[in-house]
Amino acid sequence: MEFQQPAGTPGIPPGCPMHGQDFAADPHGAYDTMRVAGPAAPVELAPGVDATLVVGYQAARSVLQNTTDFSRDPRRWKALNEGRIALDSPVLPMMAYRPNCLFTDGAVHLRLRKAVTDSLDRLDIGRIRRDVEPIAAFLIDRFSERGRADLLNDYAKLLPLLLFNRLFGCPAGIGDRLTSSMSAIFDGRDALKANEELTACLMELIALKRREPGDDVTSWLIRHPVGLTDEELKDQLVMLMGAGVEPERNLIGNALLLLLSHGSSDRGAGMLIEEALDHVLWNNPPIANYATHYPLHDVDLGGVYVEAGTPLMISFGGANNDPSLRTARQSLSKGAHLAWGAGPHACPAKSPATVIALTAVEAILNALPDLALDCPQEELQWRPGPFHRALAALPVRFTPTPGTRVAALHTAAPAVPAAGAAAPPRVPVTPVASPQEDRSRKKGFWSTFLDIFRV
Repeated sequence: MEFQQPAGTPGIPPGCPMHGQDFAADPHGAYDTMRVAGPAAPVELAPGVDATLVVGYQAARSVLQNTTDFSRDPRRWKALNEGRIALDSPVLPMMAYRPNCLFTDGAVHLRLRKAVTDSLDRLDIGRIRRDVEPIAAFLIDRFSERGRADLLNDYAKLLPLLLFNRLFGCPAGIGDRLTSSMSAIFDGRDALKANEELTACLMELIALKRREPGDDVTSWLIRHPVGLTDEELKDQLVMLMGAGVEPERNLIGNALLLLLSHGSSDRGAGMLIEEALDHVLWNNPPIANYATHYPLHDVDLGGVYVEAGTPLMISFGGANNDPSLRTARQSLSKGAHLAWGAGPHACPAKSPATVIALTAVEAILNALPDLALDCPQEELQWRPGPFHRALAALPVRFTPTPGTRVAALHTAAPAVPAAGAAAPPRVPVTPVASPQEDRSRKKGFWSTFLDIFRV
């Protein structure tokens, strides 16, 4: 993302970079520069892709809640319709139209969103915790004997992928391919091929769940009274998985960084995990810039002219840190930040996402109590990109411990059954396979996890 200096605007240094490592390292400096022009500023998201980024809190909230003057439908994107956006642009997969509740308005949006929200509302918070805990134990066991790990790539990245396989009812074969293709899309590795594989996996999953429904989000969506078609189901699943995996990884990673940064001025003594998550959502939200809107007519946004049919993107990171909020933030509620969005398109998975991150952070800190950063904080690298606020890696060190957490979960005393009820059968414990054994058996993370837990 690159800031475009308005002609004749004083105080804005020319060529302020908004893409690459400079922006990744200090996005708030870029947002401060933009505010000289007003609550929004013109930017270049990628070569040839112009947009207006809203960095003012009140302006951002106003746009998010205004369905009269703004649309979420990218089919209104004038430059794309006129062929001025390269079809291989790296930002197009995140911005192009899909028939899901993220990119639709009005009655279509309400129909699709009802299916999604009703299905997510069936998730039990206690079940989510019970699903996260064995996945966390499984991942920790894979590196606990080494005494060193990259908590981004060894833990925070993989945990949401495995959890979503669980919540969406993926069998081993589909789950391995789904995990691999989703990782490739977020990592930018052969995204076109990965997207094709992701689509194929989801269509297979939908066909399977139509034949054999289960107690999972995919089956609930299929059985929802609005009657989603297979194509609609596929696009809601893409949205749910895409909107869940990357933000969840970054929320877990950014919270762990805060809690491990003993010398950071941002860190309060004895900060609770809940406080760390809230701090991240205010100051370094995992998705920093997104929620693209398209003005239905030319608009004046606090003195900034925005042409109809041009992308107007919300900077959650910039708006949350608007200097005008510095005194007001003391009186605002914790949830007043915009990290979850606002208005009719606000994130419907706020509660599950929070519980997943809380449980994941709690699990790793309890398992490895002497966890510490393995490099100076200032040497950590942030992944470049216009949308996310994401670490590239989070190297840590700790006292090596035997990988016994998975077995402990199986051998823990079971809950006392109700009177007259039969005791639940014991689940056989399979030893955790080493990475070398996994490669030789050609099994992915999800297959290995299922081998252990027989779920």
